[in-house]
Amino acid sequence: MEVLTVVLFFVIGGGAFAGGYFLSRVLKGKQLQMTEKEAESIKDMARREADTIKKEAELQAKDTLLKLRHDFEQDTKTRREELSVAEKRILQKEESVEKRLDLLDKKEKDLTTRIDVLRQKEADVIQKNDELTKLIQQEKDVLHRISNLSREEAKNILLSRIDEELVHEKATRIRSMEEEIKETSDKKARELLSVAIQRCASDHAAETTISVVQLPSDEMKGRIIGREGRNIRALEQATGVDIIIDDTPEAVTISGFDMVRREVARISLEALIADGRIHPGRIEEVVEKAKKELEAKIKQEGENAVFELGIHNMHPELVKLIGRLKYRTSFGQNALQHTKEVARLSGLIAHQLGLDPAIAKRSGLLHDIGKVVSDEIEEGTHAVVGGRLARKFGESEVIANAVESHHSEVEVGSLYGTLVCISDTVSASRPGARAESLETYIKRLENLEKIATSFKGIDKVYALQAGREIRILVDPSKLNDDESVVLARDIRKKIEAEMEYPGQIKVLVVRETRAMEYAK
Repeated sequence: MEVLTVVLFFVIGGGAFAGGYFLSRVLKGKQLQMTEKEAESIKDMARREADTIKKEAELQAKDTLLKLRHDFEQDTKTRREELSVAEKRILQKEESVEKRLDLLDKKEKDLTTRIDVLRQKEADVIQKNDELTKLIQQEKDVLHRISNLSREEAKNILLSRIDEELVHEKATRIRSMEEEIKETSDKKARELLSVAIQRCASDHAAETTISVVQLPSDEMKGRIIGREGRNIRALEQATGVDIIIDDTPEAVTISGFDMVRREVARISLEALIADGRIHPGRIEEVVEKAKKELEAKIKQEGENAVFELGIHNMHPELVKLIGRLKYRTSFGQNALQHTKEVARLSGLIAHQLGLDPAIAKRSGLLHDIGKVVSDEIEEGTHAVVGGRLARKFGESEVIANAVESHHSEVEVGSLYGTLVCISDTVSASRPGARAESLETYIKRLENLEKIATSFKGIDKVYALQAGREIRILVDPSKLNDDESVVLARDIRKKIEAEMEYPGQIKVLVVRETRAMEYAK
């Protein structure tokens, strides 16, 4: 029984072992198949990734190649353009050099011709001298035979005759040479001036004595006038101009001979119209702001003029004075346009003569600078005052002398003074440049204001209505009402004694007191 059990045990154990071994072999086979499939899958993924990386690398390489090619083409294009510009410059320089060489050849030929002529003349002179020597000797011998004069006496007689002949011949030649030089110099001067004028063909626009401000509607005219005319009176007193409101649709006319006052009034009126608040207090505030705005504009005009002419390192005060010339006229010609024209002409003529165009332009631009302050400085003409200003603000003595001598009031110290004088004359004398009647009219109004300001206690003076009215604003702390009446009569008497004018002039003295406090 025990033996059977043992046998069964071994049989069952061996079968189990064999089954387990077989099972393990089967599992291992399946696992191996699965491992092979996974390996194949991994290989396929690796191949796909490798293909993707390869394609990306190829695309990146193509992009890099395209970028490099584009950069190369751009660089090549830029270099070609630079080479083209350089080639053009070289061609231009070659043309310029060829022109100069042609000019030099021409001058050399002219010089050779003149030398040949001079040599021929020299040979003729030598021959004539020889002939003259022979004639003199023959005359000496004849005189010696005829007269009983000594050799020394005969020699003196001959020498005196020769001296007379030589004096006459020298005088004849000097006159001929003077006429030739004068004719040549006149021709050369005309050529220089014609070239300069052709290259400097500036436009000229005559200034008027009125400005027109457009209105959004005719209803605005009533607001400008204000209750009982207080707004328009305040605006006229603050700016010193006439505000003319007539039947012209949607427009107001500003009349005044002083261009600065007229411009301040125009800026102020346009600002008030745009703002809509029009009353005396607001008017004074806007006028003050307009004056500051105009000062900035004047400075900008001066800087533009200096930049336009290529002038550097000029004192800021001189630049401001140049800008103020825009709001002045000289015989109806705009002063700033005139000075720029004179500067251009001076520079062009200086270039033709081989002088420094920069100095000539600078002198021409500053030549009328004294007109800006001539009303403030009584001593000296505008040319002399301009020379002082040029020295005061660091300009060289050559430029200062050119400024002060352009009307021959001071001795000319260099050719630049003559250049400025010529350019000033050319600019002023060309057709349409000047209007004498307008300048006379403005001078009369300026004299009218100057007479009024000669009295004490006066704050502001405005000549209005084309000189038919003089409005004087007095300082109420210095003059009372009775003194204002006396002042009006005294000004009237002085105007009658010192001025000539058509019709009559209204003298209006305004004395106004104001009380002002600020609530804080």
